[in-house]
Amino acid sequence: MNEFWIVAGLALLPGFGNLAGGMVAEFGRTTPRLLNLALHAASGIVIGVVAIELIPEALNNIAGWWIALAFASGGLLYVGAEAMIDRIAVGKGRGSSAMWMIYVAVAVDLSGDGLMIGSGSAVATSLAIVLAAGQVLADFPEGYSVVASLRENKVPRRLRIAVSMSFPLYCLGMAIVAWFLLRSAPEEIKYVALSAIAGLLSVAAVEEMLKEAHDAKADSRTSALSFVAGFTLFALVSAGLATALGTERNLEQSSTSPRGVQQTENS
Repeated sequence: MNEFWIVAGLALLPGFGNLAGGMVAEFGRTTPRLLNLALHAASGIVIGVVAIELIPEALNNIAGWWIALAFASGGLLYVGAEAMIDRIAVGKGRGSSAMWMIYVAVAVDLSGDGLMIGSGSAVATSLAIVLAAGQVLADFPEGYSVVASLRENKVPRRLRIAVSMSFPLYCLGMAIVAWFLLRSAPEEIKYVALSAIAGLLSVAAVEEMLKEAHDAKADSRTSALSFVAGFTLFALVSAGLATALGTERNLEQSSTSPRGVQQTENS
């Protein structure tokens, strides 16, 4: 039961990161340039999560063709969800459809965060901590961008705050579902799930966040630097947490990884 509460606490962090970013946009100054920079930074962090944590974890534990299939499945899932959102928005007014698409897109993204944290918790608590920290960093500028967009669309403040406060529930719910489904599953299934989430996050970063950044304001050299800064920040956080958490993850990986077992036998 203690592990359950750890998963629940970690799952709430990205939602509260999103909420904090939204409140900064709500009560602070927003401009298209700041929105562009925030989204580039968030994209860099998400790509960092995929490149530094998710894919390396999978490569150390399952065959490459499983990773390819799972990554493709995750990407197709995001594309399908986006197509469904577009279909729902057809026929609605411009303001209401924009509101619907923004809300559902962020809800889907936070649900993906929850799946990632729940799946990571099923692999190792230390992995879940690193993933949650990375998503807090990414969701802060994302939350900022959501509320900034809603302000531009003249959505009432009360509704903007209500929308922001609902987001932690998506992440929490999906994390709990993933943890219950995967905690007793074979190790290979856990890493396939992480690979699928990597595909979903990659498409979200490239197609959704960067597209919205370009729509907000034309890119500049500062935009590229914001992307680099986001990736670098997550790399530093990941390395720092790995050091702080000690050897727990390495021990868990060596005991469950097929490659680690093989190396132990050879030695």
